[in-house]
Amino acid sequence: MNEKEIKYMVDQQRSFFDTGATLPVSARLNALKKIRASIKKHEADIHRALQEDLGKSDFESYMCETGLTLSEISYMIHHLSAYAKEKRVHTPLAQFPSRSFQKPSPYGVVLVMSPWNYPFLLSMEPLIDALAAGNTVILKPSAYSPHTSRMVQHIVQECFDSSYAAVITGGHEENTALLNQHFDKIFFTGSQRVGKVVLKKAAEYLTPVTLELGGKSPCIVDRSADLKLAARRIVFGKYLNCGQTCVAPDYIYCHKDVKDALLLQIEKQIKKQFSDHPLNNKHYGKIINQKHFERILNLTDPSKVIFGGEYDRASLQIAPTVMENVTFEDPVMQEEIFGPVLPVLTFDSLEQAIRKINSLPHPLALYIFTSNKKAAASVLSHTRFGGGCINDVIIHLATSEMGFGGFGESGMGSYHGKAGFDAFTHYKSIVDKKTWLDLPMRYQPYQNLYKKMLRMFLK
Repeated sequence: MNEKEIKYMVDQQRSFFDTGATLPVSARLNALKKIRASIKKHEADIHRALQEDLGKSDFESYMCETGLTLSEISYMIHHLSAYAKEKRVHTPLAQFPSRSFQKPSPYGVVLVMSPWNYPFLLSMEPLIDALAAGNTVILKPSAYSPHTSRMVQHIVQECFDSSYAAVITGGHEENTALLNQHFDKIFFTGSQRVGKVVLKKAAEYLTPVTLELGGKSPCIVDRSADLKLAARRIVFGKYLNCGQTCVAPDYIYCHKDVKDALLLQIEKQIKKQFSDHPLNNKHYGKIINQKHFERILNLTDPSKVIFGGEYDRASLQIAPTVMENVTFEDPVMQEEIFGPVLPVLTFDSLEQAIRKINSLPHPLALYIFTSNKKAAASVLSHTRFGGGCINDVIIHLATSEMGFGGFGESGMGSYHGKAGFDAFTHYKSIVDKKTWLDLPMRYQPYQNLYKKMLRMFLK
């Protein structure tokens, strides 16, 4: 689709939005129910597409993609009526007589740009939130996951006219053409590099943005941690989707006294969860494409690999890999790995770990394994990151009850549930001033009596 065609679609959506058809809560609920029905109808096809793009098993596809999407729809359907209501707030006595309230209003025409690593979930969730808030939406999924992108397009076309919600596929040319348009809100999930481009383009129209980016998310293992349980949960979260998860533990940062014991448990867990031959495990996926496959291999120092390291270029698979004796100066620590390679670094004290983490760009997630509540509280209070877990990994994003988002270099804004509704909503602050009384104190000529009254009200 060329830029002229894209502009026409944006104009069509703006015209449709201006009719007010998206504003009634009943219309929004109907839209969400249509999507839910279509997802359930095409579930098997969605899972086949995810298998083609990323090698995901049916179980993992439902657990991490379609199931979470359906959960967000159900949550939004249940809460939408309450979220869309005007919210009355306290009115200062100085404004008597009047009523003050906030009115939730959609932005208008929204652009959602989604990534390839969870191509169904991260396309549909912001779409759901945007429609629930009363917007029209143009969704641009990643070209790197073409099978899933086509399924997303099929579902949206099945449910909506393109003037309400539409999917534009393609690559760099289409992305550029979209970013040249004037949208009322842009929601982007992807790399920091592209996020900067999106932010720069949005600035031309002063368009508000939500950026869900990434970063090197640390996993701290304190000397008091339950190492067996920590290893089990870290291995699950790190190697899920072959490490291609924005909130995956990027590296382990553990107390030097427990490193050897932790590594032993990690090796046991990799074998237990993925077998002795992970590349032959039908439930273990693959790297998205050749470019990313080679990038991950180039980050891996074979001399520091203590477990795993096997790979298959033909299938684009890299086995769960662990590296030790890694320093913060190593190539593997210079960028987000986004693959099944787990570096292990050590610290002498928790205070040292906190200082080091704070000296680095703010991560999207942070995890700490400890049985010491004071240690957990210290880490959470004194480090800067998007979100995280105590004694687990990644699960904080799997709930609609909390917003999910980055901080600093890892993003701005959040979504999921109420936070998702808010991300696509402008709250108009309104004072409804009554006409049956008009106090004179604010009007000239100013008088000493009114000055005294003013100081009574405003202090």
